Amino acid sequence: MKLLAIFLCCCLFFVCPSLLVAQSYIPYDKGSSVTFVIRNFGFNVSGSFKNLQGTIKFDPNNPEASVFSVTADAATVNTENSSRDKHLRKEEYFDATKYPKILFSSDKVEKTATAGLYIVRGKFTVKGTSKPISIQFSATAQNGGYLFDGKVVINRRDFRVGGNSLVLSDNLTLTLHVFAARG
Repeated sequence: MKLLAIFLCCCLFFVCPSLLVAQSYIPYDKGSSVTFVIRNFGFNVSGSFKNLQGTIKFDPNNPEASVFSVTADAATVNTENSSRDKHLRKEEYFDATKYPKILFSSDKVEKTATAGLYIVRGKFTVKGTSKPISIQFSATAQNGGYLFDGKVVINRRDFRVGGNSLVLSDNLTLTLHVFAARG
């Protein structure tokens, strides 16, 4: 009986090695939101981005094998104010014509001490400028995929967004609620 179990394990290892690695998922706009909040003239202004694309390889039991590479379109910035959105697409802010994609690409994923929470470290790229960031997130199995929830505070000046504005806060909170399913 032990010999049969060993034989079956060997068969699975050599015939189906994909069972031993992180599964691939594709992020979708439906069921997802990528939002930000920043203070402007003393008031909170919120906005969002759409057109998520990329690949997420995730294994909650082996997060070290996980990889995130996800983009959103800079031109989709939406603050519910069309003239402000048009202004944000210009060179001083997102320069969406020259730099159409906002990108996050992971370097490392690890479990935290809290069950169900992870940290992904990687490079965040806006307007051709890449900076390292870390995002604590949760991953909830849902509809044949995962819902990834995380939040990070970033400095807009690190990415040359908004110039030296005195009325616009340097820091903004980026909230990620990303649904990814098998492609």
